[in-house]
Amino acid sequence: MFYLRRRQRKTRTEDSSLHPIPSNHTPETPPEDDAPLCSTCSTLNLHAILYDGVPKEHAIPLGYLSDILDKSNPIVVRRAWKLDKLPNIDIASITCALYALECGYPNIPDYVSPVLKDICHRLHIQTSDRPRDVIAAMAATQSNLLLDIQLLGEDAFKVGRTKELHGRRVGQNVDISMLKRWIHICEHEHGELCETVWWRGAGDVLPKSVRVVDVTRMAVVRAPPSCRFVALSYLWGGTGEEYWTTRANLKQRRAQGGLDLSVLPGTILDTIQLVRQLGERYLWIDALCIVQDDPKDKTVQIGVMELIYGSSAFTIFAAGGTSAHDPLPGIRPGTRDPKQQIAKIQGLHLAVPLILPREAIASSVWDTRGWTYQELLLSRRRIFLTPHHVHFECTEDIWSEDVIAERINHPWASHPLKLGGAGGFTFLRPPPQWMRPTYIEHYMSMVGKYTQRKLTMESDIVNAVTALVNAMAKGFKLAGGNPGQAFRFGMPLMDLELALVWQPTANAPCVRRVHGNRNMTPWPSWSWAAWRGAVQYNEVSLFVDAQYGGVSPWITQSLVEQWNIVDDDGRLVPLDVRRSGRMARSIEEANSSPYVIPKGDIDAQTLITEGAPLRPGTLAFRTRSARFNVTKADDIAGADPDANYATYSILSDLPRPSTLVGRVILPCSTHSPTSWLYDEDALGKRYLGCMLFVMAVQQMQDEKRMERIGVGVIFEHAWPNATPDQKVVLLG
Repeated sequence: MFYLRRRQRKTRTEDSSLHPIPSNHTPETPPEDDAPLCSTCSTLNLHAILYDGVPKEHAIPLGYLSDILDKSNPIVVRRAWKLDKLPNIDIASITCALYALECGYPNIPDYVSPVLKDICHRLHIQTSDRPRDVIAAMAATQSNLLLDIQLLGEDAFKVGRTKELHGRRVGQNVDISMLKRWIHICEHEHGELCETVWWRGAGDVLPKSVRVVDVTRMAVVRAPPSCRFVALSYLWGGTGEEYWTTRANLKQRRAQGGLDLSVLPGTILDTIQLVRQLGERYLWIDALCIVQDDPKDKTVQIGVMELIYGSSAFTIFAAGGTSAHDPLPGIRPGTRDPKQQIAKIQGLHLAVPLILPREAIASSVWDTRGWTYQELLLSRRRIFLTPHHVHFECTEDIWSEDVIAERINHPWASHPLKLGGAGGFTFLRPPPQWMRPTYIEHYMSMVGKYTQRKLTMESDIVNAVTALVNAMAKGFKLAGGNPGQAFRFGMPLMDLELALVWQPTANAPCVRRVHGNRNMTPWPSWSWAAWRGAVQYNEVSLFVDAQYGGVSPWITQSLVEQWNIVDDDGRLVPLDVRRSGRMARSIEEANSSPYVIPKGDIDAQTLITEGAPLRPGTLAFRTRSARFNVTKADDIAGADPDANYATYSILSDLPRPSTLVGRVILPCSTHSPTSWLYDEDALGKRYLGCMLFVMAVQQMQDEKRMERIGVGVIFEHAWPNATPDQKVVLLG
């Protein structure tokens, strides 16, 4: 293992104002001697290894990891394995070995000589074992599982290689010329794949109400027709009344020089400076371009946000701080320290690669905030500024400061960063007609990730994902591409039955979300938006094992003939919900279902006469209901004793007392007087489609409406034994 001497850098943060950006084309390299090596590593011929490579099966032994840690500082293992945070890990028996493999392939024809394809080798440290706690820590931070070391491009000629795919020095300031080069390559070589977004129609343009910051005139202006602009994704870190655009200062800010720099926080100031340096003129920032105290203006702007982020030439992601008052890393002197580890060995400069872009993002506060999720997924080109490095992502490629991965002679089929980015939004191109129903899988994944994030304002829970569901509605042609008809309260109406089976995560608080605006329709209990905390979509196996929920849920048969919803005007409106026919392996099995679907229309006037309130957002449907006893299950793998939700067994007294017939996830506060999903000895073997999704409900206070408290499954042959009643349910 190579001894890598630490180099400490002092950092300082200057006042938040606009400064010229220092050139950073070639960071200065101070004279240095070769780093000292242990007796094992001193026998290695690194020039030959980096030129010829070493197959993994012929890895060169380096000795025990514990001995290496005692005599040197192998930063590549210590950082990647999080050893400073896991001091008690047992590594006594772990050995290390060294090999070198190709780290990328150009996209050139097969008939080209293999020598031309063999561009660059990276050194890799192979370990005989990897402790479970190390694996968990690396997975949690989305770290690179490979322990690798790269040769800097400045020394590639010394081993008979070109600079391509080798390392690059990273200084304290961002190299603006490199950012320009990345943007230029994408715009001029990637074509339509990066120039358009698949969910937008040809006629979709920014409405005239959209404003942008003119960084030349320093004014907030209407976006000129077809204007090229840049968007910013950042953290507010609380409210920002002192720099918001409001009805009171909008007129002043329209005039040239009307945007007062002295009130703007560091992130915004640095972004304006960066946009100027990149040669751009217009910049969209929500706090400045939306009138924050005008509800009508906010509604209009939120409704077109998928166009804003999807239309921007690129989006700047300020992923380096905790609030808008923090600087943009690397734009002003002293605002970042990349901590790049470089050592000179046998005349070659070797570096530990900086953390992958996805790990840099995952470790940021920016990645925990609700609004930033859709801003990430909807942007076609992205420039991320983190404390570690700057990197660029588009639909075609990804580049970072510390790797020379830009195309030189040939486009890359693969390179070290290809799979290390933040990911994109479902498809790169419009999905074919036959794939459009698959949107629901992307929706369920999106909800699971989005609800793990935090919001400063509870009332933003639907607004902060509106752009994403709007893009889904348009791209997948849901309800004819009309987002207002395709989604309500964040839930897709076409696939409402599947959308209803969301589950809270075990540690989510059992608390309804409070709406900040009394004039707006409160979120109904059947929507995940109505409850605080993270939710997930899992199939039936979740009810057996709380730790592993399996793949997305699926429904084999619809059991509600007609769904209805009360609209904002208090009218009962039928919903066009996709219905599923029963799937079975045989005609006998298909005809064996004991569940009889209730039929009949629901009359709104009758409900009113009976005193049932038709409150907006209420679902009305005809179904069957029954009462069961429940008891907390004690056989759930991975169950947290301190969780707020738990899996309960559903019990029936038929065909014999306390027969286990199903499972349901309920708040732990649920009173209960414990095994597999159901009693196969009493009820028979499981088969495809044998489980019914059921919803546990309770009556809302002083109302005839019901409130969701949990969703579970029950064996369908146990259902008739409970003598269920047919009724019309009003689910609020």
